[in-house]
Amino acid sequence: MKDTSWDDYKIAYQVAIDGSLSQAGISLGINHATVLRRINQLEQAIEVKLFIRHQRGYKLTDAGCVLMDEMPEMLAKFSSLENKLQNVEGDISGELRITTVSSFSPVITPTLKAFRDKYPKIRLKLISTDDIVPLDSGAAHVSLRAGPSPVGVDLVVKNLTRLTTAYYATQGYVDEFGQPKNISEFNDHQWVLPTQEKYRIPFVNYIVDKINKDRIVFQSTHFPDIHEAVIAGMGIGPIGEYQASLNPTMVKMALDIPNKDESIWFVYHKDLKHSARIQCFYQFLKEALLD
Repeated sequence: MKDTSWDDYKIAYQVAIDGSLSQAGISLGINHATVLRRINQLEQAIEVKLFIRHQRGYKLTDAGCVLMDEMPEMLAKFSSLENKLQNVEGDISGELRITTVSSFSPVITPTLKAFRDKYPKIRLKLISTDDIVPLDSGAAHVSLRAGPSPVGVDLVVKNLTRLTTAYYATQGYVDEFGQPKNISEFNDHQWVLPTQEKYRIPFVNYIVDKINKDRIVFQSTHFPDIHEAVIAGMGIGPIGEYQASLNPTMVKMALDIPNKDESIWFVYHKDLKHSARIQCFYQFLKEALLD
């Protein structure tokens, strides 16, 4: 058997996930022709077919199914090895991958700029998503999670700060429509809210349970879109108090919203407990967010 490349296995795994060369190319940031060449190269080297080509994409062979089952554990072990090797150096440099909820990313971005100013050898990658990114996959080094304290036997969890959300509208909106003084006036107003999959969030559920759905004039799956729509004057919607303080046109609504305060947790894998980058980043964030 010829020598094989670890990168070829990772490319094949991405094709198995995405089901097509073109989508795998997009996911990996490479040309689909390169993906095809690397797949062919791997199959020739191991003398095993991993995929059956058909019009609707790439279907896994039995060998391909084995690849799909085994690769997650191998990627996790490789990520752990990479982290341990990088920790030996102890230098504040290299790539630092951070994942956080979309509503917190605008708050954290200026602090990331300040962190890079202090440690210019650092390269930052921010993954803004409301989905939980598993840290053992290596996709992220640090997760800044909102809500209850995360639980996991391999996780180190530290309380970072509070994320306080309230309902706001622009002064222009208030001048035209006023403010709801009580629940009975909610349906007299225009609301800017996240889409249905986020109705479980207490401060969102409190509003949607008390209004006709036709009073929701704008919805998005992405909280930054909600913030921008409120700032644009489309209606009343949830914004973090820190972000609202940056815009002088924002008027806070006098609403008794439950659980509007959430903790932001600094979470990392136990393999990184001796990482100079991680510990330095935590201390920097902790101090910056107290200012």
